[in-house]
Amino acid sequence: MNRTLEMAEPMIMKWDPNSTNYAKVTSLFYESRGEANEFIKCVYNLQKAMHFHSMENSKSDKLVRAQSLMQVAVKRLQKEFYQILSMNRAHLDPESITTVSSRTSARSSLSEFEDEEEDDRIVVVAGESISEVEDVSNVAMADLRLIAECMISSGYAKECVKIYKVIRKSIIDEAIYRLDVEKLSSSQVHKMDWEVLDLKIKDWLRAADVAVKILFNGERILCDHVFLSNDSIRESCFTEISKDGSMILFSFPEIVAKNCKKSPEKVFRLLDMYTAISEHWPEIEAIFSSDSESVIRSQALTSHDKLGESIRTALAEFETVLQKESSKTPIAGGGIHHLTVDVMDYVTVLADYSNVLSDILAESPPPAKGSLPESYFGIADTDESPAPAISLRFAWLILILLCKLDGKAKHYKDVSFAYLFLANNLRYIIVKVRSSNLKYLLGENWISKHEEKVKQSASNYERLGWSHVIESLPREPNASMAPQQVKEIFKKFNSSFEQAHWKHSMCVVSDSYLRDELKISITEKILPTYREFYNKYRNAIIKERHSAHVVRFSPEEVGHQLSDLFFGPIELERCLSFEFSPSR
Repeated sequence: MNRTLEMAEPMIMKWDPNSTNYAKVTSLFYESRGEANEFIKCVYNLQKAMHFHSMENSKSDKLVRAQSLMQVAVKRLQKEFYQILSMNRAHLDPESITTVSSRTSARSSLSEFEDEEEDDRIVVVAGESISEVEDVSNVAMADLRLIAECMISSGYAKECVKIYKVIRKSIIDEAIYRLDVEKLSSSQVHKMDWEVLDLKIKDWLRAADVAVKILFNGERILCDHVFLSNDSIRESCFTEISKDGSMILFSFPEIVAKNCKKSPEKVFRLLDMYTAISEHWPEIEAIFSSDSESVIRSQALTSHDKLGESIRTALAEFETVLQKESSKTPIAGGGIHHLTVDVMDYVTVLADYSNVLSDILAESPPPAKGSLPESYFGIADTDESPAPAISLRFAWLILILLCKLDGKAKHYKDVSFAYLFLANNLRYIIVKVRSSNLKYLLGENWISKHEEKVKQSASNYERLGWSHVIESLPREPNASMAPQQVKEIFKKFNSSFEQAHWKHSMCVVSDSYLRDELKISITEKILPTYREFYNKYRNAIIKERHSAHVVRFSPEEVGHQLSDLFFGPIELERCLSFEFSPSR
């Protein structure tokens, strides 16, 4: 005890904040790392000597003197601890800590296996860290841990933790505020316009990523490092620092899910939040791993579940709206119906979330296999090789759309227009499927079957819309005919071609592939036969009076008029009467 007091007293009193102005304004750890290390050693030795001496003579004057010195030393350590935390806020921000941790993870993991009871060795390790680490953040972290372990070992854990909590909690709370995450009540969200709420959800999505990966992760790393020697202090400290901010963050999705107005177009924001929690769940579980943080994990899971419920409700509403859609006005020119565009836009975006939707809809049974034959779904689904439930769901939604389109086709007075309408809309659906994740969900078999249906509809349109033109020409255009018969054939062709061209010039085929296929097919059935007939009999007819009324079209003119088909007379305005459209 005598030797310990002789060695410790000069060092401790030198740095007594109340002894000199120098000690009051100067930082021990910034002034001299070597002296800081010696100061910590003195405190450890003093604490050991006090413990040994108290067992032999608890009323010794030397023990009282040692206790007085210990109080001075702890005040110094409190001051240093506070200064390092407050003066290094920029170097101890969560982002810097996360970066430092990635560079020093190997050394940190090794240090966890140090014998925490060998105090002298801990001091040496910390001293080496102070001398070796050039990075300011690393040095500050090492100093904080050195002081914390010394104060905890000396029985002053409460004083140390209080300083740490006050400063670090203010950093977390300020960061949450700067990330535009605010505590909202259910009534506030319920009354909020969707445009405002949508912006807040976007802010939350950005904030959740930063908060989990950097803010809470960085704070967890710092807390684990500083209080490595004491599990209970480490966990309670981190919980108190992070609880308020994390609860505000993770309760927001639940409040939105419960109180925002349910409608199909809002489902994508809910899916974004659901995905964010799902993707960050392993990190959330790792960061908030202790029993004291179970309330935080529970809140994140509750939000996750409530979002799932709201998404299922919104999708059910989507299906209901689709089934109730009952517009009867035919689309001019047999073009693409606004329902097709809206539904496929919606469904293709939904397909981007197929993985999370599989989880969300796992509790909801897929369409019953026996309700409709496999041919209606267009995808293979047998007991031996069952289709994924999520694939059946998407096939079911598109099947509802196809049934609606079949019904709308019946409102055309001209049946050929009905078939063109079906070909147009089904081709649009296939293109959207091929260019999205629906391609993988529905499969090539579904696509092939529906491409065949497009060909059938196009063939029916061609047969019903152009057969009278094709039939107006002779099957053997080079056969010998009487002049009067030739005139009748030309007149019949002129009349049927003019009528067909006038009627079908109103048609619109927006897909270039389908448009070209139709034009090529129609042209191949009309133009070669007409050219042969024209070349054989034109010279004979042109010599007669009023021949211009008989031979009205050259083959080139017929070809040009056919090539101008399916663009429509004007740009058709798209009807927007359907009640929902995707919004991300």
